[in-house]
Amino acid sequence: MPYSAKSLREAADAGVISAADLDRLLAFLSSHEGQGATGDASPVARFDAAHVLWYAGALIVIGAMGLFSTLAFTQMGGRALTACAIAYAAAFAVAGHHLWVGKNLRVPGGLLIAIAVSMAPLAVYGIQDELGWWGKFGKPGTVQDFYVWVKGSWIFMELATVAAGIVALRYFRFAFIVAIIAFALWFMSMDLAPWFSGTAHADFETQRRVSVWFGLAVLAVAWIVDYRSRNGDFAFWLHLFGLMAFWGGISASSSSTELGKAIYCLLNVGLVVIAVILMRRAYAVFGAFGICLYLGHLADVVFKDSLWFPFSLSLIGIAVIAAGLLYHRNERAITAWIDTHLPAGLRPRSAIA
Repeated sequence: MPYSAKSLREAADAGVISAADLDRLLAFLSSHEGQGATGDASPVARFDAAHVLWYAGALIVIGAMGLFSTLAFTQMGGRALTACAIAYAAAFAVAGHHLWVGKNLRVPGGLLIAIAVSMAPLAVYGIQDELGWWGKFGKPGTVQDFYVWVKGSWIFMELATVAAGIVALRYFRFAFIVAIIAFALWFMSMDLAPWFSGTAHADFETQRRVSVWFGLAVLAVAWIVDYRSRNGDFAFWLHLFGLMAFWGGISASSSSTELGKAIYCLLNVGLVVIAVILMRRAYAVFGAFGICLYLGHLADVVFKDSLWFPFSLSLIGIAVIAAGLLYHRNERAITAWIDTHLPAGLRPRSAIA
């Protein structure tokens, strides 16, 4: 697990390490961090005023050219929209490169590159609108509708965003760029359904199945990224949006049997177990939501008139706490077993995601 300089100084004050050891350790960590800043490692985002302002500003710009764009903005016409997107992308790419390379300001520089990547769907929309290249599903709506409606015609904008993000990652190893890619992939998991059904409006079951399988594919990519990349958490956003697609599709299933619902609960328990093994909190969050949905179903439907259900559920909760205590007592042995049996790339790194 990561330790701060404050923690190390507290250890020195407590006599755990000497003052000389503390100075040498801090000097080593400082030099190591400096080397990482100039290498391929992704810069670490911190929660301070500067980082909050940088990320907030980037999100505002991204939203201004997409989600919060107005009808008047769209009525500029396809040619003007594409020109605007290219101008924005070029300006932010140049500025981002300057901060990244010239000033060694990796976080603001990487965010400007991410903004440039986010201009890809707007540029493609303008080209399609100008030339009428909407395909068999027709024009899907305005730029803002891209973030609202599921339409098969959006797929080209999403493909362009993924491609632009991959190119950007080739030169700028910044994890937030993966967020743009993952967001486009999440939208793609919904907009692919009409292509499989062959109709402009795919039925709900087709959308659900496409979401499940596409989510699994994204999660597989996330695991591969986890396995191959140790310099920065580039897989976090893939795990998050992959889970949104997969878990959303599974949770939307309409199983009419209690066995099917129980299997759904076990699947969510499995997500929590994966979260513990891989130290990925996102799996625990989705798994916990799924378990709560199942318990809500039991309370509202199955045991609606049962006096003993709240007490039984309380006993289950106590058993879970006891399991946590048992794990805490044997944590080292369990961790050693996991380290022995898991591939090196999938071993827990720290409490991330």
